[in-house]
Amino acid sequence: MKEFARRQRDENRIVGLVPTMGALHQGHLSLIKQARQQCSSVVASIFVNPTQFGLTEDFAKYPRTLPADTEKLESAGVQCLFLPEAKEIYPQNYSTYVNVEGLSERLEGRIRPGHFRGVSTVVMKLLQLVQPQFAYFGRKDAQQAAIISRMAKDLNLDAEIVVCPIEREPDGLAMSSRNVYLQAGDRQSATVLHRALQAAQLLLQNGTRDAASLQAAMHRVLKEESRAKVDYVEIVDAQTFEPLTHINRKAYVLIAGKFGETRLLDNMLVDFRENSELTTEL
Repeated sequence: MKEFARRQRDENRIVGLVPTMGALHQGHLSLIKQARQQCSSVVASIFVNPTQFGLTEDFAKYPRTLPADTEKLESAGVQCLFLPEAKEIYPQNYSTYVNVEGLSERLEGRIRPGHFRGVSTVVMKLLQLVQPQFAYFGRKDAQQAAIISRMAKDLNLDAEIVVCPIEREPDGLAMSSRNVYLQAGDRQSATVLHRALQAAQLLLQNGTRDAASLQAAMHRVLKEESRAKVDYVEIVDAQTFEPLTHINRKAYVLIAGKFGETRLLDNMLVDFRENSELTTEL
């Protein structure tokens, strides 16, 4: 991988990296599409990273679909697939980790201790190995994207972190490799996450800026689905992920919950144009 990266730089190619854990879907392919528009050489990595899974989480059963993934990457025009083994990424006696303090302890970090340390570390290693000018991440995992962006800025990395829009199923469910775990009834119920965000979106468009009012409206929608076990509904500053009581700057409306044994995330980006007009993006 390092030799390939060196050749790309020698040939003055613009390299884009799309890091994945496999089980590719249209969301991943949308990242690749954007990478191809901006870069002359696109590298996709597939690595199910053990250090970001907790002891009770689904590392062993995480979907691994390499033949189908390879075919999708070839069809999407990826020039290089990086497929390292765990012992290459984490050799014996490995003991160096990257931790973005503060951001990594909130929300998902509080629920999944150590998760973001594993994410930051593996992304740092991938950026070092591939040496891309651009690296592409989906906005569905908004906190992850913010942590990686902060890491790249704090450590003066060359790669620009590009955060791409959420890709959704026709019924609004955010695309995720974990969606394949959902049983039929849970799959239908999971669309309540999107409906709750839509309820908040409507209030925002009608002038509501109070976070408590928006959260209350979302909880009302969520209570309509008995299968939904909500972890949190939060409205946070888009940079710090500190909770907001009033939306007056760029923010995320975040939601997380379990359906059966499957835990899902979703969010809405709230931003302001130059004329202070609020915009929302699901």
